[in-house]
Amino acid sequence: MIRILLATTALVALVALPSPMPAQTPVANPPAGPTTGTRPRPTPLPVVVDPKVAALRDKAFGDDTAYDLVEALTTEIGPRPTGGSARQAAAREWSVARLKAMGFRNVRIEPYTLQNVWERGAETAEIVGPYAQPLRLTALGNSGATPAAGLTAPVVYFASLNDLLLAPEGSLRGKIAFVSNSMEPTQDGSSYGSAGSARFVGPNVAAKKGAAAIVIRSIGTDHGRGPHAGGTNFDAGVAPIPAAALSVADAENLERLVKRGRPVSLKLVLTPRFVGARQSGNVIAEVPGTDKDAGIVLIGGHLDSWELGTGAIDDGAGIAITAAAAKLVMDAGRPRRTIRVVWFGDEEIGGLGGEAYAKAHAGERHATASESDFGADRVWRVETNFAAPAKAIGDRLAVALQPLGIVRGTGTAGDGTDIAPVVRTGVAGVDLNQSGLRYFDYHHTPEDTLDRIDPEQLKQNVAAWTAMLQIVANAPEEIGSVPSRP
Repeated sequence: MIRILLATTALVALVALPSPMPAQTPVANPPAGPTTGTRPRPTPLPVVVDPKVAALRDKAFGDDTAYDLVEALTTEIGPRPTGGSARQAAAREWSVARLKAMGFRNVRIEPYTLQNVWERGAETAEIVGPYAQPLRLTALGNSGATPAAGLTAPVVYFASLNDLLLAPEGSLRGKIAFVSNSMEPTQDGSSYGSAGSARFVGPNVAAKKGAAAIVIRSIGTDHGRGPHAGGTNFDAGVAPIPAAALSVADAENLERLVKRGRPVSLKLVLTPRFVGARQSGNVIAEVPGTDKDAGIVLIGGHLDSWELGTGAIDDGAGIAITAAAAKLVMDAGRPRRTIRVVWFGDEEIGGLGGEAYAKAHAGERHATASESDFGADRVWRVETNFAAPAKAIGDRLAVALQPLGIVRGTGTAGDGTDIAPVVRTGVAGVDLNQSGLRYFDYHHTPEDTLDRIDPEQLKQNVAAWTAMLQIVANAPEEIGSVPSRP
């Protein structure tokens, strides 16, 4: 009670004291509403999209053309080994017949010559000594060969490519380098660029340091026993050494053995060879446009594959998606711009079909270029690269694709090995980016087969490509050149 009374008395006294501060004028709220700490955002302008776009987009979900194409290709042709193989030639003839039956015009094969073609041979590996056991691996494209009887040498372990780079010159003479960096899944596939360096340049680095051979952990996000194929390159004047990718499971096992602290040796048998020049080609089909001066809308994927699987996700799905979308647009009426579907050859050994196409069509005007070469899982992002007069096309694309769960990105479009030579000439790009969260589980492996394709996600791809083609091929805007990408 006393404490309360004292507090009350003190409070009265405080209230009675004159204020030393001048009187304050009440502050009114600003007319536009309460003050906030956020930066004001501009209201976007309304975007009008032709109702025909939505109708065609939604029609794709009832269309089985893409699945039928990739099913037939992987069943009737199977693997289409890159490098001008007989099966790739058979695939080209099959493609011409199929595209003609679908109603495309000007269907043809455009041949080109490959030089110094690399061909796979025998490939085996085993641990020798107290831990003797077989390992599963596959030779990397452009790998050198072991003697026919094989090569046996001690293993030198490197946890990463950087560790290999730090190895002293000459320290690997007579030894087998083993690089075991791992790769994590990412939606945009960006981890392939960093992890993939072990394959892209690792063999060349090992050769320069005197290694007798190199094995790497496969560039993949799985943990299975199917190795991931892929190419590598050696600098001019550097003799190719035997180079192979172990399955992820076998690489993990080899790493555990090395960490036990006892010497580990491998016996490798790799007998690839270079077979000289071969003929190959691109397959081309068109939906002729009404305005020959408006430029060509170039789309497609690559027909070749590595031979371990049947090339379903890489890249049977891509050529099926783009062709199915083009057919839906074709069947709806003649577009303003010609849509050119290209099934490129020999992408896997460096995009040689794309280079041949760019040379053969250097005199033609291309409005845009796009390719599908990242499997068959859903498209999650669209990016464009239009000059200022055509920017509104990107706005319409973003609105038309939003119902498919596709967001608009901020990157510069024009990605893709096959379209890169055309994009470098200043052609605008449109990218429909697929999810890569599963892709590198199967990429370049024996498991790249039809059962990896989800038919519903495949249809979402076709719906996105159909909407994109209907908008771009019929856009009234002038689609001009853009700054060339490196």
